[in-house]
Amino acid sequence: MVDARGRDLRTSEGSAPADGFEQVLTATIGADRTLVAAVAEPAEPRLSGLLGTVVGPGFRARMAAVLPDHAARRTLLHTLLDDLPGAALVSGYARQRAQPPVAPRDASAGGAFAQHVKASEDMCAGWAADATIMVTFRTTGSIPTPMGPVAPVLERPGDLLSWHVMAPLGRQATRRRRRLDLLPPSADRATWAFDSHFRDSYRDAAGVETAVHEYVVNGWLDPGCRHIGGVLAEARVLPWVECPGAVASASQLAGRSVADLRAEVRAEFTGTTTCTHLNDSFRILADVVPLLALAHAGAATP
Repeated sequence: MVDARGRDLRTSEGSAPADGFEQVLTATIGADRTLVAAVAEPAEPRLSGLLGTVVGPGFRARMAAVLPDHAARRTLLHTLLDDLPGAALVSGYARQRAQPPVAPRDASAGGAFAQHVKASEDMCAGWAADATIMVTFRTTGSIPTPMGPVAPVLERPGDLLSWHVMAPLGRQATRRRRRLDLLPPSADRATWAFDSHFRDSYRDAAGVETAVHEYVVNGWLDPGCRHIGGVLAEARVLPWVECPGAVASASQLAGRSVADLRAEVRAEFTGTTTCTHLNDSFRILADVVPLLALAHAGAATP
């Protein structure tokens, strides 16, 4: 069961925030990873065209074909759908934590489990051939279960609008939170800046919420607001010791067109110098385009 929510909000110092556009997506994903049901508010009847699609490889291409106008305008519904494959994949952590330990499997066997693990080798820093996951799998036949630290409160002091209202996270459930702030030029900065925060978390049966993945990405745009001027990435919480090595890949964003980030990151940011979750944080920076439009228009629009 998926409950996805997004909000655009324009604020200015000394005045009330402008009414923001909000989007809700409620969905059901089957055990075979196919999309069983999807309802949006505001409504989008064409979501029915995505039913039966695997929420994994190929989902974003299908989404762009069914909802091309949403993809072109980078709507909040597009952002929620675009993040669905990654969020759904991470939700498997809840099942991993909830299930009792399983007997080791034969890592040399040709079964579906072994083939899936081997197909993921060198996909990113955490899945490198000599990294913890793969070494443990080859040794024991099992995938280790990472245990993250207690997740601190994300709301920033004095900025109660930084996150929209969310219901408490249910027990034995996962949550993905994203915030992307676009900041105007100031007395000590001549260009627009962006500040992004990403976290995957899990709440266990005892009610304790722990972080699984957490990144902060910030940087600035060029004077024309068309390209990335510079980016800094910070790893807060990651499951494996090898994962933080991927933050250096942020330097590859400098000079890239903001509008093309989603496609370019997917195509070029691959292999053991990258992290799939950090890549998602890079891809979401493409949404500074509609945020710039919102800031310049002075009113919220879908």
